Amino acid sequence: MQIGYARVSTQAQNLDRQFGALNGAGVERIFREKATAKTVKGRPQLEKAIDALGTGDVLVIAEWDRATRSMVDGIKIIQRVADRGAKVKVLDKPWLDLTTPMGKGILAFLSALAEDERERITRRANEGRLAAKARGVRFGAKPKLSEHQRLLALRRLTDGDSCRAIARDMGFAHTTITRLR
Repeated sequence: MQIGYARVSTQAQNLDRQFGALNGAGVERIFREKATAKTVKGRPQLEKAIDALGTGDVLVIAEWDRATRSMVDGIKIIQRVADRGAKVKVLDKPWLDLTTPMGKGILAFLSALAEDERERITRRANEGRLAAKARGVRFGAKPKLSEHQRLLALRRLTDGDSCRAIARDMGFAHTTITRLR
């Protein structure tokens, strides 16, 4: 079974051109939406189209840029479709017809590019964190207790006061004091 997906960004735009292409390709069921795709969320009809796929089905997309906004997002969509035992066919990008050997080769190439992109992003982020730590940047939430409050609470803990009593007196949650142990 061929399941189609069409999307436009605004209510003022129409889906006629995409419907024509999908109908011309013999698509039996079309999921459609009018929603911006600036984020990868907010495409419920695309989610429904993928969920409707079964083994051997084909998700037919009239225009690739209507379904995805980035290479990584596109790879994730293709992977989700493949996990369901289905394939992707993009009408405006014949080389992205994953029902053909050429399309499968393109997918392998795009997957390698996406993996390289993820590795570069991770490496840069890690290098940035290390450089920030070297400059003395402290990560995580700002401490709730000042240094004076922390020392006072620790002194009271060693004197045998309960975390709840210290927290109540200082105006903090008992979990904040408990973490000092």
